Amino acid sequence: QVQLQESGPGLVKPSQTLSLTCTVSGDSITTSYYYWSWIRQPPGKGLEWIGYINYSGSTYYSPSLKNRTSISRDTSNNQFFLQMTSVISEDTAVYYCARVPAGQWGKANRVGSWGQGTQVTVSS
Repeated sequence: QVQLQESGPGLVKPSQTLSLTCTVSGDSITTSYYYWSWIRQPPGKGLEWIGYINYSGSTYYSPSLKNRTSISRDTSNNQFFLQMTSVISEDTAVYYCARVPAGQWGKANRVGSWGQGTQVTVSS
């Protein structure tokens, strides 16, 4: 059974870079058919789909965030990463990593595996 675990700082200052790691067990991030994804939920709001990296290392970013977002991976340690630059208070959210079946991007009810989520607060 696949498991995903987010890790990273819970507090980031405005204008700095948010960096999160997702460690995967029970499946390889080079397995085809899945998008290894980052999704967030700001307080009181719905899910916001940030982007993903697929089995071949290709990436996709939400148009609203692509200028500040980078997703990369370390296949030897079966991890993938999120970096978001120039953060603002509106980036405060619970951040999730997830395994999304190909073709199901944006469909929360089709996501089979989620991490537990990690709270990131942007504040000075």
